[in-house]
Amino acid sequence: MPNWLRNAIFYEIYPQSFQDSNGDGIGDFGGILRRLDYIKELGCNAIWINPCFASPFTDAGYDVADYYQAAPRYGSNEDLKTIFSEAHKRGMHLILDLVPGHTSTEHPWFRESMKAEKNAYTHRYIWSDSVWEGFEGIANISGSIRGISDRDGCCAVNFYSTQPALNYGFVNPEKPWQFAPESPEALATRQAMKDVMKFWLDMGCDGFRVDMASSLVKGDEDGSANIRLWQDIRGFLDETYPEAVIISEWGMPDRALEGGFHMDFLLHFGPSEYLSLFRSEHPYFSREGKGDIRAFADKYQSYYEDTRGKGLICIPSGNHDMPRLGGKLDQEEIKLVFAFLMAMPGAPFVYYGDEIGMRYLPDLVSVEGGFDRTGTRTPMQWDKTVNAGFSAAPKEKLYIPLDPDENRPHVSEQMSRENSLWREVQRLIALRLAHPALWSDASYRCLYAEKNQYPFVFLREQGEEKILVALNPCGLEVSCRVELPRWKEILYFVKGEALYRDGVLTMPGASAVFVKV
Repeated sequence: MPNWLRNAIFYEIYPQSFQDSNGDGIGDFGGILRRLDYIKELGCNAIWINPCFASPFTDAGYDVADYYQAAPRYGSNEDLKTIFSEAHKRGMHLILDLVPGHTSTEHPWFRESMKAEKNAYTHRYIWSDSVWEGFEGIANISGSIRGISDRDGCCAVNFYSTQPALNYGFVNPEKPWQFAPESPEALATRQAMKDVMKFWLDMGCDGFRVDMASSLVKGDEDGSANIRLWQDIRGFLDETYPEAVIISEWGMPDRALEGGFHMDFLLHFGPSEYLSLFRSEHPYFSREGKGDIRAFADKYQSYYEDTRGKGLICIPSGNHDMPRLGGKLDQEEIKLVFAFLMAMPGAPFVYYGDEIGMRYLPDLVSVEGGFDRTGTRTPMQWDKTVNAGFSAAPKEKLYIPLDPDENRPHVSEQMSRENSLWREVQRLIALRLAHPALWSDASYRCLYAEKNQYPFVFLREQGEEKILVALNPCGLEVSCRVELPRWKEILYFVKGEALYRDGVLTMPGASAVFVKV
């Protein structure tokens, strides 16, 4: 694992909505460059930028038209190179969003593949031999495009009809148009993606978050073929770019880390019980005290045991695909969420705006394929000036409408107030960075996580340092029995100090404590 990932704390930037620097209503590279010092002041030392390549933006950039060209609406390749350089000057790393499974229908590769005459791109995508033959029942294919060209056949898609699936092969090819993962046709696609990675790594990028990482090889029910594919790509990186990281959108760490990814996200899909923490009907981190940590703790323990030594498991505050923390929890509750995120193993990811408790806006008209996700992608709220400091464009030209609440949270106010959510996040990040026992690769041991009970208690350890973390999101005082060798020094607490006496830990309502033991 690259050494820098051990204490990395990521900040996710959705570029369209982060900061507009030229007044067109859309965030851009100039805006990101302007805000690098803000991210550093918060404490984050790594950045993930959502897709920023040339695209028609039918799916917010997850429909790439040119992997080698930055989207003009954000700026140029040279501008992106400058961001890499300026981030590095500040001691920060920066990863891009790689979309290897599909492109836009506007990509030149696809335009060539549509032709009836055979060419170098005929098999770059998955085409059946007949326009009447689709892909029903094949794992990792969600539909097809048909009747769009002189070429006879259907083309598989991964998600929207504008996203034709690239050809990485089939587990058990049964028809003439299906190729094995190690066939020349499938390997040509794999090499093309390695070439894309090489281009941006040579430009100064530090790695990639990989979109839909488990879906490249089709018909792969158990994930084994995709695991082998990514093991090959990890081998390429280890040999040529040993400090580069790959982080997967897989949602199953046991498979993703076996495949060579340095880290996998626990997300709103998959069996991880992530949703029970912050986004269920009764979130564990709500003061109402009706949540249940046990299912999450058990599943996390299983993943932790299966992947120990292979890589990291990440628990993000959220991302561009799920409702914001502020949709279910208030600012005081979110403070405890961040205490949890900054205490758990794996590199934390902070979704832009979560550090101030930005809210989810329901029922917005879909923008660039966002649909119900659009309310999570609203413009960053910087201050009380025009358009919350996001853009100088007229309001009607903003990429997505702002939160209309005149009391919406914003950075300027929270940075000026010591008891704000922003200040709490900053303090927690600083605490994590100062203590190796809280770093990504420090050991983890659950001490108390009972069904329908509070608190959640665990131990982190690195070298000689041991830190007990206890979290009681419930609004009532709670107690539990925890056997500890000693209770040396309280490093951090929220809402009153916890007590430890005769093997019993007692915590005030809605509180957290970090203790050296």
